[in-house]
Amino acid sequence: MSDAPVSEELIEQFERDGFVVVPGLFTESEVESFGRAVDAAVADRSRNDQRALHERSPYEQSFRQCINLWEDHPEVLPLTFHPKISEAATMLARAPALRLWHDQALYKEAGGRYTEPHQDQPYWPMDETNTLSAWIPFDGSTRDNGCMGYVPGSHRVGLRRFVNIFTADEQVKILEDPKIEGVPPVYVEVPRGSVAFHHGLTVHMAGPNRSGRMRRVHTMIYFRDGATRTKPYVHPSVDRPGIKVGEAISSDLTPIVWPRAIGDWPKPPRMPLTPVLERLNAHGALPTIK
Repeated sequence: MSDAPVSEELIEQFERDGFVVVPGLFTESEVESFGRAVDAAVADRSRNDQRALHERSPYEQSFRQCINLWEDHPEVLPLTFHPKISEAATMLARAPALRLWHDQALYKEAGGRYTEPHQDQPYWPMDETNTLSAWIPFDGSTRDNGCMGYVPGSHRVGLRRFVNIFTADEQVKILEDPKIEGVPPVYVEVPRGSVAFHHGLTVHMAGPNRSGRMRRVHTMIYFRDGATRTKPYVHPSVDRPGIKVGEAISSDLTPIVWPRAIGDWPKPPRMPLTPVLERLNAHGALPTIK
């Protein structure tokens, strides 16, 4: 029996559909301890935000987003760089090495609105598309609490379209694109302890949270080592370390996740936010490094 975290069958499924659920990547004790760590980190980041759900922007009503928790909350670091998850992602990408783009908690509160259909890749200033995300629901995900829906095969049709989910003015228009029109999304309930992975070009969305409880999710976004910055628009993963257009995306802020020796945790960098990012960080989405 192989000790590899994913089988060839699951890799082929990921390549065909653009998403896959890998079962049993966490033990029960890990789910409990990591869930508590992320809960505490999200509470700390959002401690100064006293707004009720209806007082937030439509984007913020979809989820509370806290990026790069591994930097300022050491208890989250072993989750973000969990070797089994990192190895699984590298196998699914069929890449020799992957880097972390960033981690993020996406906590959809009870009553939280749906998340618009979109692709992740257009938000990132790189043309390299060997990218994917690990999506970890600590309590499992269901149709009731806002599980993810994916348009199967959408990563393979050449669609690369920016959807402005930040102002929620695109609604579901990407689903009307001729390249995927008529392909219904598949909503996937992820059991507790399992991890859903999706390609950076897979069109995906999430339903509203009707469960009455917080939908607690932590994610890691990965990209193939060797990618370069190809666009000038703002993103903390390249602007904070000062990576210019045309340069390799390689810094202590985007470290190698695999291959990496077990227990060899990267040292969190002490990179302050740029003035532009400071202005965008009113409610704790990004770490504050002085």
